[in-house]
Amino acid sequence: MFERLSVVGFEAPGPPSDRLFFAIRPDADSATRIDRLVQDLRKQHGLKGKSLGIERFHVTLYHVGDFAGVPSSVVDLACEAARAVSAVPPFRLGFERVASFSRRPRNMPFVLLGSDGLLAVTRFQQTLAAALASAGLGHGGGSHYTPHLTLLYDDRHVAAQSIEPIAWTAHEFVLLRSLIGKGRHEVLEHFPLHGSAKMGAAKQPGQ
Repeated sequence: MFERLSVVGFEAPGPPSDRLFFAIRPDADSATRIDRLVQDLRKQHGLKGKSLGIERFHVTLYHVGDFAGVPSSVVDLACEAARAVSAVPPFRLGFERVASFSRRPRNMPFVLLGSDGLLAVTRFQQTLAAALASAGLGHGGGSHYTPHLTLLYDDRHVAAQSIEPIAWTAHEFVLLRSLIGKGRHEVLEHFPLHGSAKMGAAKQPGQ
């Protein structure tokens, strides 16, 4: 669960209206495949929840915090930390199963999951989390990270099942602003992954 107090010393008064987080988004072809998969799975399992949609599919890397408005000081610090870790090669993300991500009574996330195909993103997330913690934005947030892509939310629990693998190469990550309760995401900044393949072979993120 996201915590509003993950960014100590940057809280604005009032109820939170904006969520800031880093994420990787699928390319257009993969997002279209994912959306088709969602429609098939909704019919297969009798799910009532709506697909998050092509524009909102993402793999969260790090939740920066929830705020009343968008604090420019937090955005500046987060972007500086992100640029410092962007000199890594593009890497693949691969998913091969779906499952409900919890057993809470209602509104369970139904997600894409993977194993070996997500090792690279896990390593990168640990590197990003450490950089953000050093910048004073949270406490690291990498020890219990499980990369996933949420497809929809539904009250029905679905056991894990295999799917035809879905994979793409991440060439960038982004800082997203989510308007809480509005179902809208806005990209605040793009961070291209600009390392070479030779660099990636010599040193992987988090090593």
